[in-house]
Amino acid sequence: MKITLIVVGRLKEKYLEDAVTEYSKRLSRYCKLEICQVPDERAPEGASMAMEAQILEKEGGRILEKIRPSSYVIALAIQGQMPDSVGLAKKLEKLGVDGTSHLTFIIGGSLGLSKAVLARADMLLSFSKLTFPHQLMRVILLEQLYRNFKIINHEPYHK
Repeated sequence: MKITLIVVGRLKEKYLEDAVTEYSKRLSRYCKLEICQVPDERAPEGASMAMEAQILEKEGGRILEKIRPSSYVIALAIQGQMPDSVGLAKKLEKLGVDGTSHLTFIIGGSLGLSKAVLARADMLLSFSKLTFPHQLMRVILLEQLYRNFKIINHEPYHK
């Protein structure tokens, strides 16, 4: 299976880069992983709703350009489904059994995702009702994908 992460912005902290590198290495046993970064837009403090909408549209356009038409798209969004780790593993396993060979996960920038990106998604996924920094979400998502593959393969790590 191929997994693509489309993420807005670059990692700025070395400890986050190190964690992404570690989980990418671990995941290489289970899938072909690609991380595609698209540039983020500056969101000035106190930006108007119209300006925020413009920023989301620009970032959204960059994201949509990177999505392969045949990919199953899972966008991380606070309003998405909140399965537990076993439930998400079952979902990913079912997608694979049903013939899905490419998954694309999308992590938006500090303002989230545009309506167009949310509409393109086949599934909206939330890890919590809490808000996390989008850079940290990259690490959390990779760790959960690693955990899911361990669950699918009945390997220790999960508990």
